[in-house]
Order: sequence, then structure tokens, then C-alpha cells
Amino acid sequence: MEGSSLITIVIYFVFIFAVFYFIGVRPQKKEQKKHEEMLSKMAIGDYCLTTSGMYGQIIDITNDMVIVEFGNKNCRIPMLKSCIQSLEKPDAVVKGTSDEGKEAK
Repeated sequence: MEGSSLITIVIYFVFIFAVFYFIGVRPQKKEQKKHEEMLSKMAIGDYCLTTSGMYGQIIDITNDMVIVEFGNKNCRIPMLKSCIQSLEKPDAVVKGTSDEGKEAK
């Protein structure tokens, strides 16, 4: 009787571990891989949204740092690549503004 209860407990622990893996760990790794892929495709001139909510244009890229220009030409801030939340290519930004103007008319 004790052998079967030990096996049952082990099966419960394996099941709980599997549930935590598929609900918590796996999606997080997937999202992290997607973010790293986005950062590898980053180029000078792209528009970015930072984790602090600031929107600017990438001026320079080094190994782990980028220089982002916000607003006017005098506001250039160096920051880590990991602080970039999303990217937009310059063509997408121009197309987005022209499409909005057409819809409003």
C-alpha cells in the first residue's frame, strides 16, 4: 500500500511541474526569443518605443547600447538595447500617418 501511495505522490508532482512549465515557463521563453529577434533586426533610423514609454528614433547602435533621439535634435539619450520595447521601420511610420489622413476624410 505504501509503494502505490509513493508512486501516486510522484505522479502528482510530475503533473504539477508539467502544468507550471506549459503555463509559465514556456510562454515566457517564447516571448523572450521573439524580443531578442526583434532587437537583432534593429537598424539605424528605426523608430522605437522604450519601456519607459518614450518614442524616438535610433541614431546609433553599439554592442549592447543604442542612442535614441527624442523630439528635437538636442535630446539624444544612450540606453540599453533591452530597454527597447517595440520597433517600427521608417516606412511603416510614414504609411501609418498617410493612411490615417485618408480615413479621416
